[in-house]
Amino acid sequence: MVDFRVARPDEVQAMYEIWEAAVRATHDFVSEEDLAFYGTLVREQYLPAGGVRVAVDAEGRLVGFMGMTGTMIDMLFVHPRWFGQGVGRAFVALALAQGGEVRVDVNEQNVGARRFYARLGFVEIGRCERDGCGRPYPLLQLRHGGVAR
Repeated sequence: MVDFRVARPDEVQAMYEIWEAAVRATHDFVSEEDLAFYGTLVREQYLPAGGVRVAVDAEGRLVGFMGMTGTMIDMLFVHPRWFGQGVGRAFVALALAQGGEVRVDVNEQNVGARRFYARLGFVEIGRCERDGCGRPYPLLQLRHGGVAR
């Protein structure tokens, strides 16, 4: 059982640790050099920007987080110990409850994430050859409730 709330500024390091554990478990296609590059962005820019919701277990420990801009899921990461326990699904439900089209970009090589979002009703609406930082990690653009291209 988990609860959801807005992240506090003093939780950036704990969220970063969740990000790193989740990425290492799911993004074996990303080079160590690029992991370090993205890690710096996550820790120093994305997480401190605020507006992140966290999932906490019964003891108050963070187990996952989600950041959104409007109805765009910018980041959704769950600690691998919590994979398959409904945390990610609950985050998506929170996003959908806001109304409107919910969108998310996923790495094409991240087969688990692609399956996860497909099971929840997301469809592919576009593809970019490189990620937002210009790295060679193609992104699939997904939308909930849309029509596949």
